Amino acid sequence: MSEPTILERLQTAMVKAMKEKDATTLSTVRMLKSALMELKTTKPKDSTLTADEEIEVLQRYVKKRRETMELNAKAGRADLNEAEEREIAITQAFLPEAVSEEALAEIVKAAVVSTGAAGPKDMGKVIGAVMAQVKGRAEGSAVSRLVKQALGG
Repeated sequence: MSEPTILERLQTAMVKAMKEKDATTLSTVRMLKSALMELKTTKPKDSTLTADEEIEVLQRYVKKRRETMELNAKAGRADLNEAEEREIAITQAFLPEAVSEEALAEIVKAAVVSTGAAGPKDMGKVIGAVMAQVKGRAEGSAVSRLVKQALGG
């Protein structure tokens, strides 16, 4: 049997959270499932979400939570960040294993060589090549930072 989709794993986690009366996990899983179902409604009736689409939705959710944490810190409400961190941890459990910083740096170096990038003006080409390789396993901000370092920008 094939690997269950993220949506199927979310459904299983939702049932488990209900049985265990885990309100935080249940709330987060419901939110993720809702986001996936919303995307699914924009597609033709019988089509399903691809793994990449599911991963993209979850990554977007993690990014929103991180942005919220930054806003909380700026507003002097860092006490609210604990809940955001829990939501991020729950969401990341459904994402593929992240690429380590060292492995990502090696992928960036290889992409710089393969694209023939000469300087900061070629950053877009390199980032595009790297993101295609690490789809769903690395954050865009980390890729951007490493590419900028590699190109001396």
